[in-house]
Amino acid sequence: MRVAYLDCFSGVSGDMLLGAMLDAGLSLDGLRTTLAGLPLQGWSLSATKVKRAGIAATHAVVDVSDEQPARTLEDILRIVAGARLPDPDKERAVAVFRHLAEAEAKVHGKTVEAVHLHDVGAVDAIVDVVGAVTGLRMLGVEGVYCSPLPLGSGEVSGPHGLLPVPAPATLELLSSAGAPIRSTDAPGELVTPTGAAIVTTLATFERPEMTLEQVGYGAGTRDPEGRPNVLRLWLGEAEVGRGTRPMLLLETNIDDMTPEMLAYAQAKLIAEGAADAWLSPVTMKKGRAAVVLSVLCHEADEERIVRLLLRETSTLGVRVRPVHRWEADREVLEFESSLGPAVVKVKRLPGEPPRFAPEYESARSLAELSGLPIAEVYRIVEREAEERFTTGT
Repeated sequence: MRVAYLDCFSGVSGDMLLGAMLDAGLSLDGLRTTLAGLPLQGWSLSATKVKRAGIAATHAVVDVSDEQPARTLEDILRIVAGARLPDPDKERAVAVFRHLAEAEAKVHGKTVEAVHLHDVGAVDAIVDVVGAVTGLRMLGVEGVYCSPLPLGSGEVSGPHGLLPVPAPATLELLSSAGAPIRSTDAPGELVTPTGAAIVTTLATFERPEMTLEQVGYGAGTRDPEGRPNVLRLWLGEAEVGRGTRPMLLLETNIDDMTPEMLAYAQAKLIAEGAADAWLSPVTMKKGRAAVVLSVLCHEADEERIVRLLLRETSTLGVRVRPVHRWEADREVLEFESSLGPAVVKVKRLPGEPPRFAPEYESARSLAELSGLPIAEVYRIVEREAEERFTTGT
């Protein structure tokens, strides 16, 4: 499987990702031709070779000649729906914009339908998002991964005045995705709302085992002294369904918490990035009934998950041992089903067709809206996902 790893040591934005893909071999003419299918006027895409702190990179620029109105999510979805693009590209672009609208709505205390996407509703941002989705497809990328993100410092100008860095919508997107971040004193905005929306929707935050084939550098607009303002894109091959991943198994015995408290702790662990968490009944000394709370996590998350266990449970200690996990390739896709927006998990194995499993929270919402039994919703969403995403597989 061909994969892309976004090495965001200096942040990420939509134009940096476009530049990195072009630098890694994506055809500028081919991308222009594809994006010409957008029902938008008054823009052009160009790319130039530049240097950022001595590193050669490609700077992608979307020039806009016409004044553009402030757009709502509905406006943007109408543009995407009217584009001459493959349906999977449209679905991924819609997912990016929907996540951004949800973040903006929460920050501004408005509904998703009412909030105006000032920055991301602009033509250049629409081209960046759709260009990212289509460009990855044109490069043959099937899986996207991303490094931890540096957030920068200072202030940035917004439609309503100065905002702290990272911008509120950016921080909300990263928070909702549980994205890993790293501290930096670098001044300025390193992760833009557009960049945050793209990576939190399309990427998994880890570095994959891969055979490296190509590296591309996408330049940001600024050229700060002493720091290469570039996004580094790694392209290569990862073997589907045959890899193992080192993990940690954390366990603790608990005999003095209520079931409700244990359920809360379990849900909190999952929400905070644990790969899995489960409860097993055991009998402790003196015949006391108890449970073993087991947590599977990545090695990099050990300290954070242990601290969470100590804070959210009554335990005084946590056992830790290394394990490894065999993993099938998987991804999460969002699409517009006949019942409404649906989310499915996709499992892929070599030489076999993909398998689709509706995501529970999405299926529950559709069941409540439609009045159908949730089992029927599962059947409909699974069938429609297979029909939409297995064409040509």
